[in-house]
Amino acid sequence: MIDVLIIGAGGAGLTAALSAKDVGASVLVVGKAYPTNAQTSMAQGGMNAALGNVEKDSIDAHIADTIKSANGLCDEERVKQMCHAAPDAIAWLDSIGVPFSRIETDKIGSDTIAQRKMGGASSKRACYAQDYTGLKILHTLYDTCLKHDIDFLEEQYLLSLVVEDKIIKGATFLDIRSGEVKQIDAKSVIVATGGYSGLYHGYTTNMYGVSGDGIAAVLRAGGAVSDMEFVQFHPTALKNSSILISESARGEGGYLVNTKGERFIDELKPRDIVARAIYEQFSQGENVFLDVRHLGVEKLMELLPQEVALCKLHENVDPSKELIPIKPVAHYSMGGIDVNAIMQVEGIEGCFAVGECSNAKVHGANRLGGNSLLEITTFGKIAGQQAHAYASINTISKSNDTQLLQDQAYIQNLYAQTGSLNFYGQRDKLGKLFYEKVGIVRDNDSLNYAIDEVIAMQENLVRMGIEDKSLTNNTNLTDFLEFSNVLLLSSTIVSAAIARDESRGAHYKTGFESIDDTKFKNHIVFQWEQPQGETA
Repeated sequence: MIDVLIIGAGGAGLTAALSAKDVGASVLVVGKAYPTNAQTSMAQGGMNAALGNVEKDSIDAHIADTIKSANGLCDEERVKQMCHAAPDAIAWLDSIGVPFSRIETDKIGSDTIAQRKMGGASSKRACYAQDYTGLKILHTLYDTCLKHDIDFLEEQYLLSLVVEDKIIKGATFLDIRSGEVKQIDAKSVIVATGGYSGLYHGYTTNMYGVSGDGIAAVLRAGGAVSDMEFVQFHPTALKNSSILISESARGEGGYLVNTKGERFIDELKPRDIVARAIYEQFSQGENVFLDVRHLGVEKLMELLPQEVALCKLHENVDPSKELIPIKPVAHYSMGGIDVNAIMQVEGIEGCFAVGECSNAKVHGANRLGGNSLLEITTFGKIAGQQAHAYASINTISKSNDTQLLQDQAYIQNLYAQTGSLNFYGQRDKLGKLFYEKVGIVRDNDSLNYAIDEVIAMQENLVRMGIEDKSLTNNTNLTDFLEFSNVLLLSSTIVSAAIARDESRGAHYKTGFESIDDTKFKNHIVFQWEQPQGETA
């Protein structure tokens, strides 16, 4: 039996795999897609570490910035743990070959890792590789996993966690290529499947498939989720396509201007503040643009080549000569699977979660830019080590096939189900609903309208189905499964937003514009018992 089964092949999963392998575990990484296609590649701007390579900085300052951005809703001990680990994390990534951008120092013949300033930071702290930071880290981690002979199994869609008596036994998967439903047994499981901001379909920087599959599976299996109401909106996505334009563009000196050419906000304030400022401009009938023309062609191509290419491809705009039309869209989910200090899922023994799918309570109400890549690296190592430790000291018996049989029956029923309501239309409707009613600025009337709409969609799920009855490579089937998951999670997001009658970080509610520590300096947690096998 496998010691450590890792579900998800992004930066968090790959780091956990290397960590577990390094301490002697047998490891299998299972992913819905291929590792180099993970959402980690979309983290462009950089990874925070208080190195002080460019200007004076300190770990204490990094800690203070993170806590301030979190608006009082983080676990300060975990924040300290993450920030203290950051310099070693950068050194480790550098040692395995991540091609960080460099600057020449005053020491002849030496160079050092370059750093830039990102929103909410008190100094230039983000280590970067041009504007491809996440992509370069992801590829390097994958190459390193291959060098260490870590096993991979791709194109496997997670259906359920196999849990017996609140102890993890493995997971069930749909083999996308063959259509087979299979079970993989393991002594421990790490969920690293990414966040849920993809439910803002059409209004998100996230790629297709970021549908909270692991979070939904944990919730169905009896685990807990927390802080689901906190979704970060990135201030600068391309207006027409919602493609991300990295914060590095503002970190390198880009301006935000309205139709009149006026700057209306300090561009490097925390993301929630900048996003609301842009929203306010929209409400006044203004359009908003990112202006990087003054940086010049040479600097743009040296530091921001991806942003230049994206603007030309998706917006037909040359950033060196023209303003870039932008809008804020959903980008990152601060909430997720509730985990303890060793990344173990609350409510399921032997199950761990790491990365954006988990709530390690370091981001609180608003993630500090540059901390996402840091989180997956520092806590990915901890998850790998702790999963191996659990597998080593606990006697794990082989599971029965109850969950497998239930999931096989569920998929068979989907093939037999006749859908009178097109779920693709419902997916678009849900994305628009959340952007307008559960978005940058919220109010209870809109949230109550949203929850009614979500409940109606959930009730109508039995009227939806798949048209493609092919067994092999059936994307219609996986799209439906993803929609089912975001629909499940959407009710937790809206319910938590309704319950939080205050404004804190990314959750801003009109009528309750102040932080209320007396009532709401706490994490809203959802957990329920549900029979295994009810996949949708």
